[in-house]
Amino acid sequence: MHAPLPPSSLKEKLPLLGPGLIAAATGVGAGDLIAALVAGTNYGVAFIWAILLGSLLKYTLNEGVGRYHLVSGQTLLQGWRTLGRWTLVYFGAYLMIWGFIYGAAGPTSTALAATAMFPQLSLNTWAIVHSLLAFVLIFLGRYQLFERVMTALTGLMFVTVVGSAVLIFPDWTKIFSGLIPNAPDGSFIFVLGLIGGVGGSITMASYGYWIKEKRWSSPAWLSVMRLDSGLAYALTAIFTLSLLIVGAEFLYGSGIVIQDEKGLITLAQMLGDKFGTPVRWLFLLGFWSASFTSVLGVWNGVSYLFADWMRQIKREPDTTPISTTSPTYRFYVAWLTFPPMLLLFWGKPVSLVILYGVLGALFMPFLAITLLFLLNAKQLDAAYRNRWLTNLMLLAGVLLFVLLAAQEIWRIFSSS
Repeated sequence: MHAPLPPSSLKEKLPLLGPGLIAAATGVGAGDLIAALVAGTNYGVAFIWAILLGSLLKYTLNEGVGRYHLVSGQTLLQGWRTLGRWTLVYFGAYLMIWGFIYGAAGPTSTALAATAMFPQLSLNTWAIVHSLLAFVLIFLGRYQLFERVMTALTGLMFVTVVGSAVLIFPDWTKIFSGLIPNAPDGSFIFVLGLIGGVGGSITMASYGYWIKEKRWSSPAWLSVMRLDSGLAYALTAIFTLSLLIVGAEFLYGSGIVIQDEKGLITLAQMLGDKFGTPVRWLFLLGFWSASFTSVLGVWNGVSYLFADWMRQIKREPDTTPISTTSPTYRFYVAWLTFPPMLLLFWGKPVSLVILYGVLGALFMPFLAITLLFLLNAKQLDAAYRNRWLTNLMLLAGVLLFVLLAAQEIWRIFSSS
């Protein structure tokens, strides 16, 4: 079967979009909700520029992943293998440890919102329900069903959170002041974290598999892929800005501190007390959908990465795309679902949490550095290699992520 030809008009391109939205929505979880709310609570709208810059940086990374797949005809894992076997050793260790911890953490985050809406079931029960729901949908479903579900949940997430911001009626004239780069005293590390954290996760590396599922398979699809990524991270910026506005308008100067995911439940209750029960439900639905899209995106996207990793380790032929029905793909879906349930009841081993934190802190620098090498390689046609501005953005990303990794690793070992 021949690959479809890319459309030329914007009207024809728009219905084809989807993988970028999935990558962006998966990267925006409860942690991003908290970071944006804390930014608004502590500094008002001063960091709008940081959110916009962070979204532009993630677009650069996402576009780089998509461009490499389309131009080279290889997956990112194949590219990493050309840089040395160490890349596969690091990534394999990261996949197994990260998956085990996230398999408990992701559904638990989703369960917090579900428990607040439907307290008839316990937190752990809701976490298990969401794990099993993700397992069934990804194990038995196909990409088309996954994309439809993710699109619907992302729409719900977007409408509810942006709707909450609009209901609060912010002073829109203040917004412009936040466009000027500024970092109040003592906020530098916080700003770096806000820039580095918006919509960024391991699933950015899964983007290439999702565009292959859409049968975008040559450089001719670059314009569609860039529109897909650009629109997705523009929506991510609007979503995150809405959360910052909620914090700035509702919590700024109140003395109330949102420190963790439980604080989001408290905030939802406060919104309900002031604006009515429907607004409380709106915010909780937004929290739930942001968390569950991350779970579904990980179950689907990171399983591709594991299956491809196994293929590269075994040096198996790369003539056919990774299948969602392959034993290695389905093994990782099960790995994310069942072993982590033990952590829901027995807690997280300290040594495993430390490894999870260290390997996780190193992933975004790893992604940015390897993209710099792969997208400037002479093996790529000169027309598709990085331009100076892309290299500058990736270098800025490397510096940012290295600083954040060093800070995170220091925090892990100083608190352990």
